[in-house]
Amino acid sequence: MAGTRIASISGLRGVVGDGLDPVAVVEYAAAYASECEPGAIVVGHDARKSSHVFLPAVISGVTATGRDAILAGAAATPTVGFLVRERQAVGGVVITASHNPPSYNGLKLFQPRGMVLSAEQGMDVLERWRDREFRWAEWSALGRVATIEDPDERHLQRILEIIDVESIRARKYLVLMDSCHGAGGRLASRMLRALGCTPIIVGGEPDGCYDHPPEPTESNLSKFTPLVAAAGAAIGFAQDPDADRLAIIDERGRYIGEELTLALAALRRLEQVQGPVVLNMSTSRVTEEIAREHGCPVVRTPVGEIHVVEGMLAEDAVLGGEGNGGVIDPRIGYVRDSFVAMALVLDLLATSDQPLSSWVDRLPKYAMVKAKYPLAAGREPRVDPHLWSRIAAAYPDARSDLRDGLRLDWDAGWVHVRSSNTEPIVRVIAEAREEAIARQLASAIGRWISGDKELPV
Repeated sequence: MAGTRIASISGLRGVVGDGLDPVAVVEYAAAYASECEPGAIVVGHDARKSSHVFLPAVISGVTATGRDAILAGAAATPTVGFLVRERQAVGGVVITASHNPPSYNGLKLFQPRGMVLSAEQGMDVLERWRDREFRWAEWSALGRVATIEDPDERHLQRILEIIDVESIRARKYLVLMDSCHGAGGRLASRMLRALGCTPIIVGGEPDGCYDHPPEPTESNLSKFTPLVAAAGAAIGFAQDPDADRLAIIDERGRYIGEELTLALAALRRLEQVQGPVVLNMSTSRVTEEIAREHGCPVVRTPVGEIHVVEGMLAEDAVLGGEGNGGVIDPRIGYVRDSFVAMALVLDLLATSDQPLSSWVDRLPKYAMVKAKYPLAAGREPRVDPHLWSRIAAAYPDARSDLRDGLRLDWDAGWVHVRSSNTEPIVRVIAEAREEAIARQLASAIGRWISGDKELPV
């Protein structure tokens, strides 16, 4: 496999012209569409410059297998997921590389219920692609192509139905928005105006010319965050290029981040209704504490959007999400949705005269540390299948969870360690009331992994 290309159960991603090419995309789309039920597949793309190259390839792969292609154009990933369910399509494809650099692109695939593929479904597509098992249609059975004239309309209207629009309009919020030249700026601007806000959009042109590295982290947004206070905005929002993640900045220009996006959304949603909340194993305890304060059970799942969604379906959850700024509200769909996150946070703000900073200061206080460590020789899970159990045995006072790497829980904090799918490293996330404790937890586990400390027998 030449160049930089990652094909996995999560889809296809790679560097354009050096691993990812139209031939690979045609065949991957065909491998996916070949096993879809007869019907239409929604096709959208983010704003990357290479999208015009891969859109015809996806259309060819879909229609050549006899499925119709319904084109949503440049549309956010959550909008495509919403449209799949709204239009009762048999599937969906988004051409996107999420928060990867502009040299990347890829494909994300959906189930008929508007959620990403399960691990089993993703593996089936991957195997068909590798084995070149395509079900090409005869000339008389080729799929047709149609275009959705306004892909955002129904998504927008459904979001407006679940919040107190008039209360938000009465506040006349000034909102600074960084859409990172991605697919989310159009709907974000439209939604904010519908809510009576005055949006100032940075990077609103959907041209893929990123002003900063596209992941909405604190360091990447260092030039944007001070603009929020300078503009006198009530809040700042920052999306990633396909608009399924959201970071927040308060009126002082303080980076609130992605971890607390879900927590703020939960504050509003759980005031309205009580029910299960589903989080992945690397998500902050802040949202968990909010849920428990509202009398709501919390379910933890392995990392990955589909695991959270499957947990939500199993528990009939009222809210779910991940600490990367991904909020999933089943009233809208089963995809991480930055527009839902914005709407819920504005809805929360409109319930009082308090600024965002006051809401944030009232949240439970935790410090999170994220680190990565190289795997010492022989300490890969495939070489030592008991690796996680051996580390867990060294901490008998902790509650251990081995479903996705290893998570250890204490009253004072927790640590989650799991192998990277793409690099010979493990990622370690630790959280505690005090940063020093979180760092100590991460370091201790890192020493086991990197070989600085001998593993227990």
